[in-house]
Order: sequence, then structure tokens, then C-alpha cells
Amino acid sequence: MRPLYPRARGDDESLLAMNALAHITTQQLGQQLLIGLINGAFYALLSLGLAVIFGMLSIVNFAHGAFFMVGAFCAVFMLKVLGLGYWWALVFAPLAVGLLGAVTERLFIRHIAGLDVLYGLLLTFGLALVMQGVFQSQFGSSAMSYPVPPALQGPLNLGFMILPIYRVWVVVFSAVVCLLVWLAIERTKIGALLRAATENPSLVRAFGVDVPSMITLTYAFGVALAALAGVLAAPILGVQPQMGANIIAVVFAVVVVGGMGSILGSVITGFTLGLLEGLTKVFYPEASNIVVFVIMAVVLLVRPAGLFGRAA
Repeated sequence: MRPLYPRARGDDESLLAMNALAHITTQQLGQQLLIGLINGAFYALLSLGLAVIFGMLSIVNFAHGAFFMVGAFCAVFMLKVLGLGYWWALVFAPLAVGLLGAVTERLFIRHIAGLDVLYGLLLTFGLALVMQGVFQSQFGSSAMSYPVPPALQGPLNLGFMILPIYRVWVVVFSAVVCLLVWLAIERTKIGALLRAATENPSLVRAFGVDVPSMITLTYAFGVALAALAGVLAAPILGVQPQMGANIIAVVFAVVVVGGMGSILGSVITGFTLGLLEGLTKVFYPEASNIVVFVIMAVVLLVRPAGLFGRAA
């Protein structure tokens, strides 16, 4: 017998979606949450570097994604050419990229100090295009694999679910690094000098502090954090020239939601938005690619300075 009022197509799709949600297992939910945490770890590290650079130098560093990519390529180079594995790459790749960042600040960034923020954005955007183009011309567009270190291979059995050890390591290690950076900036003498140099460079210079060198080191440290995230991402995402461009838009959204220049806001927002993105993939996969930007739009409407930012 045909129903008097046939269901609309949208009703059928809703029923299918509800049926799919009812069959989500704890294992599947846990895996998506882990993926969200991993993405959040990358967002947190990258947005932390962006927040450090913007908070201390007032520069919107659009080349951050390119430095993330260079860090991953450094890990591949060290493995294939120098024979140095993952643990060495965690130390030396950020140092190498930090040195590249110091040179970049000396040659380019320094000359736009004091100008409108837009100049810095355009300059770093151009640098990002140049860096990506150089690597693409040398290595092509195909992704290169990078092996997980033997000590972090295999699964971790929690009883109710099984997690890859390396992915758990990425989340824990990123959280520890973010915490240490926040403590260094907010609770140490060096961090106090950095904040003072941002507010009143003339006064800090009067006390014998080399402010230009401090600015160079700050920029180098910020891009070194991006390179560290690149090394962590290499075994998961693969290594290819577009990997930075694929993630930088989301990272900027994270920084805006957390508050431009807010160290703690960038870290908390990075992990939180990564989790929300992972949950969206479970309950409404079609929106997973835009959920971060939707949240950014809502936050800008309600609180333009960001959740942890201070109004000008």
C-alpha cells in the first residue's frame, strides 16, 4: 500500500544519515577524534609560530606554510643524503630552517619594519610563492614518503580501541612543545624582554639590549616551529611542495579565532578546532572542510579581536 504522503528526497537522505550515525562504533569515533587531534597538533604548532611572529614583530607571515614544507624536505634530505634519521631531523631541520628564517628577516623583512601590516603580508606571500616554485621545479608535484621511526611503529592497544603509536606521539609531543614555548614567553626573563621590545624598543635598547638581533631571533624561532611541524607531518602527510599551501589557510583561520598575537589562544584554538573538524567528519562529513572557516566567521561577528585577543 502506497503512503498517502510520500517522503521527500530530503527526508530519505536524513534517514540515511541518521542510520549511518547509529552504526558508528567507538573505534571509528576514536579514530576520527585522533585524526582531529593530529590536525589540531599541526594547527597549534603552526599557529603558535605565527602568533609569536605577529605578536612580537607585527608581521603577518604568509610564508609560514612554505617554511613548514621546507622543514619536511629537510628531513627527507637528511635521511637520503646524510643518512640521518627522524630523531636527528627533529633537532637539525628546525635549526636549518631557523637559520634560513634569520637570513630572510635580515634580507627582506627588516626593510618593511614599521610599515603597514599589508606590506609584510604581500612580501611574505611572494616569498612563499618563490619557495614553493623552487621546490616544485626541483622535485615535482608528487609526494615523497618518509618512514615512521622504528621506535614509534606499530599500534597501541587501549582495550576499547587501537591507535597508531606515531600519531599518539605527534599529539603528545606537540602539546609539550606548545606548553614549553608558552612558559618561555610568559614566565621567563627572555620572554619579558621580547614583550618589552615589542611595546617600547627604544627603552629596551637604552638598557643595552640588541633589539634588531632579538627581532631576527624571534622570526627565526617562529619559522623553526613551522619546520618542526613539517618534520612531524612528513610520515603522515608525505612530503611535497604544496603541503604548506594546503594547510596555511586553515592555520590563519585558527590564529584569527584564537586572537592575533595570542600565544595561549593559538594553542588552545588549534587543538580545539582540530577536534571539531574530526567530529564534523563523523557526523556531517560534507562540512568538514569548511567548519573552521564557519567558526572563524561567527567569532569575527561576535568578537572581532578573537577569543583570546585584546581589542585594539
